[in-house]
Amino acid sequence: MSPSVTPSPDIPSSPSLHDLGWGPFFEVPFRESAAPGFVPARVARVDRGQVVALTAEGPVRAASAGHAVCTGDWVALRPGDPPEVAVLLPRRTAVVRASASRTSEGQTLAANIDTVAIVVSLATALDPGRVERTAALAWDSGALPVLVLTKADSVDDERGAELAGLAAELAPGVEVLATSSVTGAGLDRLRAVLTGSVVLLGPSGAGKSTLGNALLGTEVLGTGRVRSGDGKGRHTTVQRELVPLPGGGVLIDTPGLRAVGLHDADAGLHQVFAEIEELAEQCRFTDCAHADEPGCAVTAAVAEGALTERRLASYRKLQRENAWAAARTDARLRAERENHRRTISRDLRATYDFRGKQR
Repeated sequence: MSPSVTPSPDIPSSPSLHDLGWGPFFEVPFRESAAPGFVPARVARVDRGQVVALTAEGPVRAASAGHAVCTGDWVALRPGDPPEVAVLLPRRTAVVRASASRTSEGQTLAANIDTVAIVVSLATALDPGRVERTAALAWDSGALPVLVLTKADSVDDERGAELAGLAAELAPGVEVLATSSVTGAGLDRLRAVLTGSVVLLGPSGAGKSTLGNALLGTEVLGTGRVRSGDGKGRHTTVQRELVPLPGGGVLIDTPGLRAVGLHDADAGLHQVFAEIEELAEQCRFTDCAHADEPGCAVTAAVAEGALTERRLASYRKLQRENAWAAARTDARLRAERENHRRTISRDLRATYDFRGKQR
Protein backbone atom coordinates (compact mmCIF):
# COMPACT_ATOMS: atom_id res chain seq x y z
CA MET A 1 0.00 0.00 0.00
CA SER A 2 1.17 3.51 -0.70
CA PRO A 3 2.47 5.35 2.39
CA SER A 4 -0.08 8.11 1.69
CA VAL A 5 -2.97 5.72 2.40
CA THR A 6 -2.39 5.10 6.10
CA PRO A 7 -4.76 3.48 8.60
CA SER A 8 -6.79 5.84 10.77
CA PRO A 9 -5.89 5.37 14.45
CA ASP A 10 -9.46 5.96 15.71
CA ILE A 11 -11.00 3.11 13.72
CA PRO A 12 -10.77 -0.58 14.77
CA SER A 13 -8.28 -2.71 12.82
CA SER A 14 -9.32 -4.71 9.77
CA PRO A 15 -8.99 -8.43 8.90
CA SER A 16 -7.78 -9.70 5.52
CA LEU A 17 -9.50 -8.70 2.28
CA HIS A 18 -10.62 -12.31 1.85
CA ASP A 19 -12.35 -12.25 5.24
CA LEU A 20 -14.07 -9.02 4.18
CA GLY A 21 -15.51 -10.71 1.08
CA TRP A 22 -12.88 -10.00 -1.58
CA GLY A 23 -12.74 -12.47 -4.48
CA PRO A 24 -12.42 -12.92 -8.27
CA PHE A 25 -15.69 -11.10 -8.93
CA PHE A 26 -14.10 -7.86 -7.69
CA GLU A 27 -10.46 -8.59 -8.48
CA VAL A 28 -10.98 -8.76 -12.25
CA PRO A 29 -12.63 -5.31 -12.66
CA PHE A 30 -10.17 -3.87 -10.14
CA ARG A 31 -7.23 -4.94 -12.29
CA GLU A 32 -8.92 -3.66 -15.44
CA SER A 33 -9.91 -0.23 -14.10
CA ALA A 34 -7.49 0.66 -11.30
CA ALA A 35 -4.26 2.53 -11.95
CA PRO A 36 -0.93 1.43 -10.42
CA GLY A 37 -0.80 2.27 -6.73
CA PHE A 38 -4.58 2.16 -6.26
CA VAL A 39 -5.78 0.17 -3.23
CA PRO A 40 -8.83 -2.17 -3.00
CA ALA A 41 -11.08 -1.39 -0.04
CA ARG A 42 -14.57 -2.15 1.27
CA VAL A 43 -16.82 0.69 2.41
CA ALA A 44 -17.74 0.29 6.08
CA ARG A 45 -19.57 3.60 6.56
CA VAL A 46 -20.63 6.61 4.51
CA ASP A 47 -20.85 10.04 6.09
CA ARG A 48 -21.25 13.39 4.27
CA GLY A 49 -18.88 13.03 1.37
CA GLN A 50 -16.47 10.77 3.25
CA VAL A 51 -16.26 7.03 3.76
CA VAL A 52 -14.60 4.74 6.23
CA ALA A 53 -13.04 2.03 4.05
CA LEU A 54 -11.40 -1.21 5.18
CA THR A 55 -8.15 -2.11 3.39
CA ALA A 56 -5.66 -4.97 3.74
CA GLU A 57 -3.57 -2.79 6.07
CA GLY A 58 -6.40 -1.37 8.10
CA PRO A 59 -9.24 1.15 7.91
CA VAL A 60 -8.84 4.60 6.37
CA ARG A 61 -10.95 7.69 5.95
CA ALA A 62 -11.35 8.68 2.32
CA ALA A 63 -13.24 11.23 0.23
CA SER A 64 -16.08 9.71 -1.80
CA ALA A 65 -15.20 12.12 -4.66
CA GLY A 66 -18.76 12.29 -5.95
CA HIS A 67 -19.25 8.52 -6.25
CA ALA A 68 -22.64 7.22 -5.08
CA VAL A 69 -21.18 4.60 -2.74
CA CYS A 70 -23.01 2.71 -0.03
CA THR A 71 -22.04 0.45 2.83
CA GLY A 72 -20.71 -2.85 1.52
CA ASP A 73 -19.36 -1.48 -1.77
CA TRP A 74 -15.89 -2.43 -2.98
CA VAL A 75 -13.87 0.46 -4.34
CA ALA A 76 -10.41 1.36 -5.62
CA LEU A 77 -8.81 4.10 -3.52
CA ARG A 78 -6.47 6.65 -5.06
CA PRO A 79 -3.64 7.41 -2.58
CA GLY A 80 -3.54 10.97 -1.31
CA ASP A 81 -4.18 13.17 1.68
CA PRO A 82 -6.93 12.23 2.10
CA PRO A 83 -7.27 9.17 -0.15
CA GLU A 84 -10.15 9.28 -2.66
CA VAL A 85 -12.58 6.76 -4.08
CA ALA A 86 -11.37 6.53 -7.68
CA VAL A 87 -13.42 3.56 -8.94
CA LEU A 88 -16.68 2.04 -7.70
CA LEU A 89 -16.44 -1.68 -8.52
CA PRO A 90 -19.50 -3.59 -9.85
CA ARG A 91 -21.96 -4.82 -7.23
CA ARG A 92 -22.47 -8.57 -6.98
CA THR A 93 -25.76 -8.18 -5.07
CA ALA A 94 -27.65 -5.21 -3.62
CA VAL A 95 -30.58 -4.63 -1.28
CA VAL A 96 -32.62 -1.88 -2.97
CA ARG A 97 -35.89 -0.39 -1.78
CA ALA A 98 -38.07 2.36 -3.21
CA SER A 99 -36.77 5.76 -2.16
CA ALA A 100 -38.65 7.71 0.48
CA SER A 101 -39.33 10.45 -2.08
CA ARG A 102 -41.14 7.91 -4.30
CA THR A 103 -38.96 8.79 -7.28
CA SER A 104 -37.93 6.29 -9.95
CA GLU A 105 -34.52 5.94 -8.32
CA GLY A 106 -34.19 3.17 -5.76
CA GLN A 107 -32.26 3.49 -2.49
CA THR A 108 -29.46 0.95 -2.04
CA LEU A 109 -29.36 -0.14 1.60
CA ALA A 110 -26.36 -2.47 1.36
CA ALA A 111 -24.17 -3.91 -1.39
CA ASN A 112 -22.41 -7.23 -2.03
CA ILE A 113 -24.47 -9.15 0.51
CA ASP A 114 -24.58 -12.94 0.91
CA THR A 115 -27.24 -13.25 3.62
CA VAL A 116 -30.15 -10.97 4.56
CA ALA A 117 -31.31 -11.44 8.15
CA ILE A 118 -34.93 -10.27 8.36
CA VAL A 119 -35.27 -9.38 12.04
CA VAL A 120 -38.75 -9.66 13.60
CA SER A 121 -39.48 -9.27 17.30
CA LEU A 122 -41.71 -11.85 19.05
CA ALA A 123 -42.40 -9.24 21.75
CA THR A 124 -44.81 -7.39 19.43
CA ALA A 125 -47.67 -8.42 17.17
CA LEU A 126 -46.50 -10.05 13.94
CA ASP A 127 -47.15 -7.85 10.88
CA PRO A 128 -47.75 -10.29 7.98
CA GLY A 129 -47.62 -7.64 5.25
CA ARG A 130 -44.30 -6.28 6.48
CA VAL A 131 -42.76 -9.75 6.63
CA GLU A 132 -43.87 -10.40 3.02
CA ARG A 133 -42.52 -7.05 1.84
CA THR A 134 -39.14 -7.48 3.51
CA ALA A 135 -38.83 -11.07 2.28
CA ALA A 136 -39.51 -9.90 -1.29
CA LEU A 137 -36.89 -7.16 -0.87
CA ALA A 138 -34.39 -9.73 0.42
CA TRP A 139 -35.02 -12.33 -2.29
CA ASP A 140 -34.76 -9.69 -5.01
CA SER A 141 -31.32 -8.62 -3.77
CA GLY A 142 -29.75 -11.85 -4.98
CA ALA A 143 -28.76 -12.81 -1.44
CA LEU A 144 -30.19 -15.59 0.74
CA PRO A 145 -32.91 -14.46 3.22
CA VAL A 146 -33.13 -15.80 6.76
CA LEU A 147 -36.05 -14.87 9.02
CA VAL A 148 -34.78 -14.23 12.56
CA LEU A 149 -37.38 -14.09 15.32
CA THR A 150 -35.81 -12.21 18.22
CA LYS A 151 -36.81 -11.95 21.90
CA ALA A 152 -38.01 -15.55 22.04
CA ASP A 153 -37.76 -15.29 25.83
CA SER A 154 -40.79 -12.93 25.76
CA VAL A 155 -43.23 -15.73 24.78
CA ASP A 156 -43.76 -19.31 25.93
CA ASP A 157 -42.66 -22.24 23.78
CA GLU A 158 -46.13 -22.97 22.42
CA ARG A 159 -46.72 -19.37 21.31
CA GLY A 160 -43.22 -19.16 19.89
CA ALA A 161 -43.76 -22.28 17.78
CA GLU A 162 -47.12 -20.91 16.57
CA LEU A 163 -45.56 -17.61 15.47
CA ALA A 164 -42.62 -19.38 13.81
CA GLY A 165 -45.08 -21.48 11.80
CA LEU A 166 -47.00 -18.39 10.71
CA ALA A 167 -43.78 -16.64 9.72
CA ALA A 168 -42.75 -19.65 7.62
CA GLU A 169 -46.06 -19.45 5.73
CA LEU A 170 -45.47 -15.75 4.99
CA ALA A 171 -42.00 -16.36 3.55
CA PRO A 172 -41.92 -19.71 1.70
CA GLY A 173 -38.46 -21.17 1.28
CA VAL A 174 -36.94 -18.95 3.98
CA GLU A 175 -35.38 -20.60 7.03
CA VAL A 176 -37.00 -19.32 10.25
CA LEU A 177 -34.99 -19.23 13.47
CA ALA A 178 -36.22 -18.15 16.91
CA THR A 179 -33.51 -16.55 19.03
CA SER A 180 -32.97 -14.82 22.34
CA SER A 181 -30.03 -12.57 23.07
CA VAL A 182 -30.93 -12.87 26.76
CA THR A 183 -30.80 -16.66 27.09
CA GLY A 184 -28.64 -17.37 24.04
CA ALA A 185 -31.27 -19.68 22.56
CA GLY A 186 -30.88 -20.23 18.82
CA LEU A 187 -27.71 -18.15 18.47
CA ASP A 188 -25.36 -21.05 17.69
CA ARG A 189 -27.63 -22.21 14.87
CA LEU A 190 -27.95 -18.62 13.64
CA ARG A 191 -24.16 -18.18 13.52
CA ALA A 192 -23.94 -21.25 11.31
CA VAL A 193 -26.63 -19.98 8.94
CA LEU A 194 -25.52 -16.35 8.58
CA THR A 195 -22.53 -16.73 6.27
CA GLY A 196 -20.37 -14.28 4.32
CA SER A 197 -21.55 -10.68 4.25
CA VAL A 198 -24.68 -10.33 6.40
CA VAL A 199 -27.10 -7.41 6.63
CA LEU A 200 -29.70 -6.98 9.39
CA LEU A 201 -33.04 -5.58 8.21
CA GLY A 202 -36.04 -4.79 10.36
CA PRO A 203 -38.03 -2.06 12.11
CA SER A 204 -36.71 -0.01 15.00
CA GLY A 205 -37.01 -1.93 18.25
CA ALA A 206 -36.81 -5.37 16.66
CA GLY A 207 -33.48 -6.03 18.37
CA LYS A 208 -31.12 -5.80 15.39
CA SER A 209 -28.25 -4.12 17.25
CA THR A 210 -28.62 -6.40 20.29
CA LEU A 211 -28.58 -9.40 17.98
CA GLY A 212 -25.58 -7.97 16.15
CA ASN A 213 -23.65 -7.56 19.40
CA ALA A 214 -24.43 -11.18 20.29
CA LEU A 215 -23.05 -12.34 16.93
CA LEU A 216 -19.98 -10.09 17.28
CA GLY A 217 -19.32 -11.25 20.83
CA THR A 218 -18.89 -7.69 22.09
CA GLU A 219 -20.89 -4.50 22.66
CA VAL A 220 -19.92 -2.71 19.44
CA LEU A 221 -23.35 -1.56 18.25
CA GLY A 222 -25.42 0.96 20.19
CA THR A 223 -28.72 -0.28 21.66
CA GLY A 224 -31.69 1.39 23.33
CA ARG A 225 -34.90 0.60 25.16
CA VAL A 226 -38.24 0.11 23.43
CA ARG A 227 -41.54 1.67 24.43
CA SER A 228 -43.64 -0.64 26.57
CA GLY A 229 -46.87 0.44 24.83
CA ASP A 230 -46.12 -0.62 21.28
CA GLY A 231 -42.69 -2.24 21.43
CA LYS A 232 -41.17 0.37 19.12
CA GLY A 233 -37.69 1.64 19.74
CA ARG A 234 -35.66 4.74 19.18
CA HIS A 235 -33.31 4.82 16.19
CA THR A 236 -30.14 3.96 18.13
CA THR A 237 -28.54 2.96 14.79
CA VAL A 238 -28.50 6.15 12.73
CA GLN A 239 -26.42 4.97 9.78
CA ARG A 240 -25.48 1.75 8.06
CA GLU A 241 -22.25 0.33 9.41
CA LEU A 242 -20.13 -2.68 8.40
CA VAL A 243 -18.25 -4.54 11.14
CA PRO A 244 -15.99 -7.62 10.64
CA LEU A 245 -17.28 -10.82 12.28
CA PRO A 246 -14.90 -12.80 14.53
CA GLY A 247 -14.88 -15.94 12.38
CA GLY A 248 -14.70 -14.18 9.01
CA GLY A 249 -17.33 -12.35 7.04
CA VAL A 250 -18.91 -9.04 7.94
CA LEU A 251 -22.08 -7.75 9.57
CA ILE A 252 -23.96 -4.66 8.40
CA ASP A 253 -26.32 -3.09 10.93
CA THR A 254 -28.96 -0.74 9.54
CA PRO A 255 -31.31 1.89 11.01
CA GLY A 256 -34.86 0.72 11.62
CA LEU A 257 -36.93 0.71 8.44
CA ARG A 258 -40.15 2.66 8.84
CA ALA A 259 -41.30 1.69 5.35
CA VAL A 260 -40.37 -1.15 3.02
CA GLY A 261 -41.20 0.03 -0.49
CA LEU A 262 -40.52 -2.35 -3.36
CA HIS A 263 -38.43 -1.22 -6.32
CA ASP A 264 -38.88 -3.37 -9.43
CA ALA A 265 -38.84 -6.57 -7.33
CA ASP A 266 -40.48 -9.11 -9.65
CA ALA A 267 -38.12 -11.93 -8.69
CA GLY A 268 -38.69 -11.34 -4.99
CA LEU A 269 -42.47 -11.37 -5.34
CA HIS A 270 -42.35 -14.62 -7.31
CA GLN A 271 -40.46 -16.21 -4.41
CA VAL A 272 -42.63 -14.84 -1.59
CA PHE A 273 -45.93 -15.68 -3.29
CA ALA A 274 -44.78 -18.89 -4.93
CA GLU A 275 -48.04 -20.73 -4.19
CA ILE A 276 -50.11 -18.02 -5.90
CA GLU A 277 -47.76 -17.99 -8.88
CA GLU A 278 -48.18 -21.76 -9.21
CA LEU A 279 -51.97 -21.51 -8.96
CA ALA A 280 -51.98 -18.73 -11.59
CA GLU A 281 -50.47 -21.16 -14.12
CA GLN A 282 -53.68 -23.19 -13.85
CA CYS A 283 -56.01 -20.26 -14.60
CA ARG A 284 -58.07 -20.47 -17.81
CA PHE A 285 -56.75 -17.12 -19.07
CA THR A 286 -53.04 -16.26 -19.17
CA ASP A 287 -53.78 -12.62 -18.31
CA CYS A 288 -56.10 -13.50 -15.42
CA ALA A 289 -56.30 -10.74 -12.81
CA HIS A 290 -57.54 -13.22 -10.17
CA ALA A 291 -60.66 -11.18 -9.52
CA ASP A 292 -63.95 -12.41 -11.04
CA GLU A 293 -62.70 -14.16 -14.18
CA PRO A 294 -64.18 -17.62 -14.90
CA GLY A 295 -61.80 -20.50 -14.44
CA CYS A 296 -59.50 -18.64 -12.03
CA ALA A 297 -57.55 -21.18 -9.99
CA VAL A 298 -56.45 -18.52 -7.48
CA THR A 299 -59.93 -17.35 -6.45
CA ALA A 300 -61.03 -21.00 -6.43
CA ALA A 301 -58.31 -21.72 -3.89
CA VAL A 302 -59.61 -18.86 -1.73
CA ALA A 303 -63.16 -20.23 -1.94
CA GLU A 304 -61.90 -23.66 -0.89
CA GLY A 305 -59.94 -22.24 2.04
CA ALA A 306 -56.56 -23.28 0.61
CA LEU A 307 -55.53 -19.61 0.26
CA THR A 308 -56.52 -16.73 2.54
CA GLU A 309 -58.15 -13.52 1.36
CA ARG A 310 -55.47 -11.57 3.23
CA ARG A 311 -52.68 -13.35 1.37
CA LEU A 312 -54.28 -12.70 -2.02
CA ALA A 313 -54.98 -9.05 -1.14
CA SER A 314 -51.34 -8.59 -0.11
CA TYR A 315 -50.18 -10.18 -3.37
CA ARG A 316 -52.37 -7.85 -5.44
CA LYS A 317 -51.24 -4.79 -3.48
CA LEU A 318 -47.54 -5.53 -3.85
CA GLN A 319 -47.94 -6.42 -7.53
CA ARG A 320 -49.59 -3.03 -8.16
CA GLU A 321 -46.90 -1.20 -6.19
CA ASN A 322 -44.13 -3.03 -8.00
CA ALA A 323 -45.69 -2.38 -11.42
CA TRP A 324 -45.94 1.33 -10.59
CA ALA A 325 -42.26 1.43 -9.57
CA ALA A 326 -41.23 -0.43 -12.74
CA ALA A 327 -43.25 1.98 -14.91
CA ARG A 328 -41.58 4.95 -13.20
CA THR A 329 -38.17 3.41 -13.86
CA ASP A 330 -39.04 2.77 -17.53
CA ALA A 331 -40.24 6.35 -17.91
CA ARG A 332 -36.99 7.66 -16.40
CA LEU A 333 -34.89 5.49 -18.72
CA ARG A 334 -36.89 6.66 -21.75
CA ALA A 335 -36.38 10.27 -20.69
CA GLU A 336 -32.64 9.72 -20.23
CA ARG A 337 -32.38 8.15 -23.70
CA GLU A 338 -34.35 11.04 -25.22
CA ASN A 339 -32.18 13.61 -23.46
CA HIS A 340 -29.07 11.81 -24.73
CA ARG A 341 -30.45 11.82 -28.29
CA ARG A 342 -31.24 15.55 -28.06
CA THR A 343 -27.76 16.30 -26.75
CA ILE A 344 -26.18 14.45 -29.68
CA SER A 345 -28.44 16.25 -32.16
CA ARG A 346 -27.63 19.63 -30.60
CA ASP A 347 -23.89 18.93 -30.73
CA LEU A 348 -24.13 17.83 -34.37
CA ARG A 349 -26.02 20.99 -35.32
CA ALA A 350 -23.40 23.12 -33.56
CA THR A 351 -20.65 21.28 -35.45
CA TYR A 352 -22.37 21.80 -38.82
CA ASP A 353 -22.95 25.50 -38.06
CA PHE A 354 -19.29 25.94 -37.14
CA ARG A 355 -18.13 24.24 -40.33
CA GLY A 356 -20.49 26.39 -42.42
CA LYS A 357 -19.02 29.57 -40.97
CA GLN A 358 -15.48 28.42 -41.83
CA ARG A 359 -16.22 28.16 -45.56
